[in-house]
Amino acid sequence: MRRTKQRKAMVGGFAAALIATMAGSAVAASSGPSGPGDVNTKKFRDAVTVNQILQHERQFQRIANRNDGTRASGTPGYKASVRYVSKTLRRAGYKVRIQEFTFPFSRDLEPAEFSELSPTAQDFETAAFSYSGSGDVTGQIVPTNDVVIPAAPEPGSTSGCEASDFPTAPAAPAIALIQRGTCSFEIKADNAAAAGYDAAIIFNEGNPGRTDLTIGTLGAPKSIPVIGLSYDDAVALYEESQSGPVTGRVFTSTESDLNRKTYNVIADSPRGKKKGETVVVGAHLDSVAEGPGINDNGSGAATTLEIAEQMATKKYTKKLQRRIRFAFWGAEESGLLGAQHYVDNLNTRQLNRIYANLNFDMVGSPNYVRFVYDGDGSDTPDAGPPGSAEIETVFTDYFESQDLATAPTAFDGRSDYGPFIEVGIPSGGLFSGAEGIKTEVEAAVFGGAAGEPYDACYHSACDTITNLSTKALNELGDGAAHAVLTLALSKRGLYPDSSFAKTTPKRTRSYDDLQKGHTPLK
Repeated sequence: MRRTKQRKAMVGGFAAALIATMAGSAVAASSGPSGPGDVNTKKFRDAVTVNQILQHERQFQRIANRNDGTRASGTPGYKASVRYVSKTLRRAGYKVRIQEFTFPFSRDLEPAEFSELSPTAQDFETAAFSYSGSGDVTGQIVPTNDVVIPAAPEPGSTSGCEASDFPTAPAAPAIALIQRGTCSFEIKADNAAAAGYDAAIIFNEGNPGRTDLTIGTLGAPKSIPVIGLSYDDAVALYEESQSGPVTGRVFTSTESDLNRKTYNVIADSPRGKKKGETVVVGAHLDSVAEGPGINDNGSGAATTLEIAEQMATKKYTKKLQRRIRFAFWGAEESGLLGAQHYVDNLNTRQLNRIYANLNFDMVGSPNYVRFVYDGDGSDTPDAGPPGSAEIETVFTDYFESQDLATAPTAFDGRSDYGPFIEVGIPSGGLFSGAEGIKTEVEAAVFGGAAGEPYDACYHSACDTITNLSTKALNELGDGAAHAVLTLALSKRGLYPDSSFAKTTPKRTRSYDDLQKGHTPLK
């Protein structure tokens, strides 16, 4: 699951949301709901096992272990993941194609380092900017002419935006100290290099909300190391520089490429009876560069792969109403690029054939919640396209039948459903939580630890095979299997006028009620 400031709508705020209760469920929990009214998924759910999901997860871990601990797009670990998934799907009988595309690639080979050497010896927290050059530079730290210290109440520093902002670089190696603000990080870095500096430090501007360590993207590969620094740390360096020379060391080890190749894996079942309808079931296959991504998103990819295998093994692919297209997306962590590439390369006729998109991104979080995408937008700001509400109902009715509570999560554009809903395709899916913090209400309802992240190893090296809840994989894996088979085999359509929606009203209980009683639900 990718992470950007613009799209980080934190899940976990429940004051006005509703949880489905189990009392009086219209469908027996032993068999599961009949979905739109004509699909019983119990045998299929029984076939999709945690043991098999974990076998795929262990393979992803072994791949990462052999490839510098990562399966990020553009790396050998991702290519090996593609080979494993495509081989598994072909062996199961699917028609598989590999969709190649290029994307801007950047990663740290080693963590960046920054130390002041004199007049004070100390180390600072830092990180490299995306597309930073590699280097080990020791030299004088020179602030630009127009840093604003103390910071102004509002952003507006022009530090480093003009070539004239940089004092003449000393003859020995020199490091530019640049304040965030006004122009892009790329312009600041380019101006520093053009002025003869051997490395650059870009520090946060210091206005409210702009004080922590700052990092970002430089837009394209650079020739010099570029690292970030917090406002307070930079102020200390700046004030020392006003009394005499300050020397420091900047170290980065990076790899960048504007046109790195990567791949989507697309696997098609036979056509269904409704020949113009295809359900795209997607999960991103890549990890972040920092770790193996066994929960994010090995869990979604392994679950999707197991569902695909069992659909073929149990011969459900011979009685489909709709074609199922299993998609394993590349470069999600770089900005949903694989799913976007797929959607962008469909013509109007092909787009119109996509009946629905299901997305499974993180379904094994250790401190999990059973989040369902809020298709009708009743509890979160963003509804999905028409049909998304009915997909949400497929999930919530299923979990209700199993005496399992659910909670809504927003279509905030954070995962690979984003390109689909942008073109009006009904979408839905499941999510077990990322770096958001579990509330006391959630802990009372779903178990786990309040005040702790859903996944403390999110986007980290510790997202390994030990970073999984088998209970989450079991419950959300069954929910995913139920929804896939329901949309694949249902003779009824997605929309209420085709009798898809339940006729019996849901029995619900508010989060406020749950909080008062702290009634635990399974």
